[in-house]
Amino acid sequence: MKKFLLTAIALVVGVCAFAQDASSSSSVVRRKAGDRNAKQATPGVTQRMQAHFEDTPMTDSELQWMRVMYRSLDLTKDANGALYYPDEPVDGQDNLFRIIMKRMADGSLTGYEYLDGREVFTDDYKVKMRDVLDRFYIAYTDAKGSTEKNPKFTIEESDIPAPEVLSYYIIEKWEFDRRSNRMRTRVEAICPVLHRAGDFGAEAIRYPMFWVKYDELRPFITTQNIFTDDDNNLATCTYDDYFQLGLYEGDIYKTRNLKNKSLMQLHPDPDDLAHARDSIQQRLDSYEKKLWVPSLEELQARREAAEKAEELANASATGEDSEVSADNSKKNSRSTRASRSKRGTKSKAAKSKPAKVKKPKGVKSSTPSTATRSVRNRKR
Repeated sequence: MKKFLLTAIALVVGVCAFAQDASSSSSVVRRKAGDRNAKQATPGVTQRMQAHFEDTPMTDSELQWMRVMYRSLDLTKDANGALYYPDEPVDGQDNLFRIIMKRMADGSLTGYEYLDGREVFTDDYKVKMRDVLDRFYIAYTDAKGSTEKNPKFTIEESDIPAPEVLSYYIIEKWEFDRRSNRMRTRVEAICPVLHRAGDFGAEAIRYPMFWVKYDELRPFITTQNIFTDDDNNLATCTYDDYFQLGLYEGDIYKTRNLKNKSLMQLHPDPDDLAHARDSIQQRLDSYEKKLWVPSLEELQARREAAEKAEELANASATGEDSEVSADNSKKNSRSTRASRSKRGTKSKAAKSKPAKVKKPKGVKSSTPSTATRSVRNRKR
């Protein structure tokens, strides 16, 4: 009987242990190294890194205000030189265009069609890398493991037209998040632009290549350190820091509008175009300031600044009045001097006039006259 009880207890304990192992094995699954490598989306970028840089898009209900800007970044400017140099690979460092082309060639980055006036980032507008390479005459070969569904290409360093990419178009969003009550600026997409000279040495023609979503490009550019200051040759930031901090300089060439027209179409005159750009930038910079009630210190500072400006205006006005009165006094003194001089000349002229010559009285002439003496006065 004891042996039967012991056997039954052992069976019960074994069943419980088996059930516990089964539950633990169903809840916890350990991945092998091969499985982790298979699920790694892109070479050089881990799944954890991609999850860290994934940015969930905001809905319209979470935003209070948004403005979309299109900028043109000229890489010949000093502020944008970090995107162009080094034009050739140096010590493992690549410029931005080489990173984009290499990642698109191995299939880890997606490009979208450049549509003049509208940008749609959907599967219907994805570009085929083979078509891009053929369109811009870039030499390539099919890489190992390339298939029709997942094509991969190998491009030599000398065949990448990085020196010809002299500008970028970017889509910039200015958003005010009502959840955090803060204003932020983020880059939505980047478009490299080729500058190729025309026939007979004509001016270079711009060829926008394709759009790349910044969120998809971001994991690849966070590992590339760059330096942005000639006075400091240390690579103190990455390409991601460069865009997140807004260290670039670019002219606004379009804003999202109902007519879907660029600023050059809306303002053909160059002066009007420059004025429109400045006014748009000023409205963007001052929008966040208008949202908040100023503090007492800010009000006091504004009051003091207004008083100083008023004092300067009054001082300048009094200075102008004094100058005007001085000019009037000078004019009056000149006029009085002129009148006095005229009077003096008149008196002098009057004094210098010759005296009137009295006409001499008539003298009796000794010559006989025709008149005859009277008889009474005649001598006897």
